Amino acid sequence: MTLASDKNRAHAAPETTPPITPEVIAEHGLSPAEYDKVLEILGREPNITELGIFSVMWSEHCSYKSSKKWLKTLPTTAPWVICGPGENAGIVDIGDGQAAIFKMESHNHPSFIEPYQGAATGVGGILRDVFTMGARPVANLNALRFGRPEHPKTRHLVSGVVEGIGGYGNCVGVPTVGGEVNFDESYDGNILVNAMTVGVADTDRIFYSAAAGVGNPVVYVGSKTGRDGIHGATMASAEFSDDSEEKRPTVQVGDPFTEKLLIEACLELMATDAIVAIQDMGAAGLTSSSFEMASKGGVGIEMDLDAVPQRETGMTPYEMLLSESQERMLMVLQPGKEDVARAVFEKWELDFAIVGHITDTGRMVLKHGGRVVGDLPIDPLALASPEYDRPWTPTEKPARLSAGEVPAPNDPMEVLKQLVSCPDGASKRWVWEQYDHMVMGDTVGRPGGDAAVVRVHGTDKGLAMASDCTPRYVKADPVEGGRQVVAETWRNICAVGGRPLAITDNMNFGNPERPHIMGQFVGVIQGMGEACTVLEYPVVSGNVSLYNETNGRAILPTPTIGGVGLIPDIGRMATIAFKAAGEAIVVLGEADPEDGGWLGQSLFLREVHGRSDGAPPPVDLAAERRNGDFVRDQIQAGRVTTCHDVSDGGLLVALAEMAMAGGIGATVEVAGPHLHAALFGEDQGRYVVALAESGAEALLAAAAAAGVPARRIGTTGGADLVLNGGPSVAVAELAAAHEAWMPAYMGG
Repeated sequence: MTLASDKNRAHAAPETTPPITPEVIAEHGLSPAEYDKVLEILGREPNITELGIFSVMWSEHCSYKSSKKWLKTLPTTAPWVICGPGENAGIVDIGDGQAAIFKMESHNHPSFIEPYQGAATGVGGILRDVFTMGARPVANLNALRFGRPEHPKTRHLVSGVVEGIGGYGNCVGVPTVGGEVNFDESYDGNILVNAMTVGVADTDRIFYSAAAGVGNPVVYVGSKTGRDGIHGATMASAEFSDDSEEKRPTVQVGDPFTEKLLIEACLELMATDAIVAIQDMGAAGLTSSSFEMASKGGVGIEMDLDAVPQRETGMTPYEMLLSESQERMLMVLQPGKEDVARAVFEKWELDFAIVGHITDTGRMVLKHGGRVVGDLPIDPLALASPEYDRPWTPTEKPARLSAGEVPAPNDPMEVLKQLVSCPDGASKRWVWEQYDHMVMGDTVGRPGGDAAVVRVHGTDKGLAMASDCTPRYVKADPVEGGRQVVAETWRNICAVGGRPLAITDNMNFGNPERPHIMGQFVGVIQGMGEACTVLEYPVVSGNVSLYNETNGRAILPTPTIGGVGLIPDIGRMATIAFKAAGEAIVVLGEADPEDGGWLGQSLFLREVHGRSDGAPPPVDLAAERRNGDFVRDQIQAGRVTTCHDVSDGGLLVALAEMAMAGGIGATVEVAGPHLHAALFGEDQGRYVVALAESGAEALLAAAAAAGVPARRIGTTGGADLVLNGGPSVAVAELAAAHEAWMPAYMGG
């Protein structure tokens, strides 16, 4: 292990203000054992600035110290994967010399404390992760989880988060095209705000973060540095308590108009040969960006903090290095290109400052006021962060719930109205109409369907994208839930005609120091890994957010998955809406043969009977692959233009959603050993398609040849949804109930 030279140690500010006491160490989130490791690496006591650097770099949020052992087991490669985990975002080849670049990140803790700015800066941060790599952002998605609707803070949090997402995304000019909104009491004290961005780049103009070239200038661009966001990464790595409101100063403040300028300036400079490496300043700001760039490149950096653009007076080195002020980037430039770069950023009215240079020392030397205030070895700090094998206990698998144990309703249509109008099942139009989902003019699959679709500008190709998670399944059986969450995004992309390419994950869990929580995480990773392998659907980027709990009460385990797929020709894609009367309705995929449907952990069970028992529906990954491949082939061949996967609420809810989207009714025949299980069971791997009567027999024959279970269940037409020649409900009545809850709640 390399220690600082005597000369460096003499200049590394040995005086400590405040003194480095056990209390100060604990306040910085470091355990006694971790601090001992700090002393071993440095060969001396750190000063307060250096302690702050170790604190953020070794925080759970930045180092993944509780999760990286397990994350390494996930499949991350495929012939079309250009770059997997480890960079700012993942990259997949979409043909014609183009790539899709995407990632999902959490901004949970900041959004609970300050919902508008927390959500807005979450969007800003994920945008930077994508355009840092040379991509123009083309779409945003988000996955939002709130507490009980009746909780006194929920309405305020929903309003602030939605306004923050819309305010930032709309101003920066990137469409917000999809996502999900759910409510559960486990999120009362800790909401989840997961933001995803997808961008497009040319494969020969992709930029990475590894610094290189001794003597090359290190350049800071974007906004000035302030005191907002200090300790943001540390706060995101700790549980909440009753004093969480006091953490408001750790929430960053965003400016979408500056972000728009930064996007354009970076992409303009990227069209030249000036950039060697580039990294956005996200969590832990200037510290993480500089250390990560130097570590990936195997170089050192000498930085003059006096050169850092500052918007507040008297900022200390500690504050500058740990600030998470938004809209900032760090670059390494080719020598002699400083004036070219400066001209670009000054044209866009952004700060530009040469703050350091690359060295061959492998050390980060920080100067301020003419003296060295920090001298740290880069790799021992960046690469030797703790890696814990936390004790974990597997979740006990619940017993199967027989449909015979669940009372059947007298009127299934009344239950249907209840399911499509409950908080989780109701339309989220109120949310997505506050987002500009049409800006840029390339959105061809709008919010409200299975997957959003965005045209690759200037081509006939489309990118299909979706985000999904069913936390109640995950809590009941993390392994099965992990399989299901990957399969759900796969299914949603297949349902519009896309070939799923890869996923990004956002792993939201409670305190990993509790063995049952860690067991949830381990189980989910196992299930995800199995699904990604069978579906050839690798993980290329992601984020882990732990300690999502308040006063010891954890959220539901919520591993949100964002999936991206390719539609070769957007002239051949499917949507969920019934298109015309007189079309055949066919169900693809198989329901549980014993009961006719799987009711364990279903929305029906929870909303109608107030129960959350039983095992979640099992996921047959081979059947998922077979059924999804078949559906996609039928759509791409032009035989099917209407398709919807069966998920929350089961088959009858899927039919209702198709009818409401098209304003067309249907007459259907559904049978099974238990009718309520056949109607509301959430069996996996199933799709409902509608197609011209003339093509129905050919579709059924093709399904049989492919080994895909297929059954004709009805015909579109009329103004009502009619079941088994008896119970019926007007589609308009369903739609009114479906659309009413969210506006009424937010206007309450």
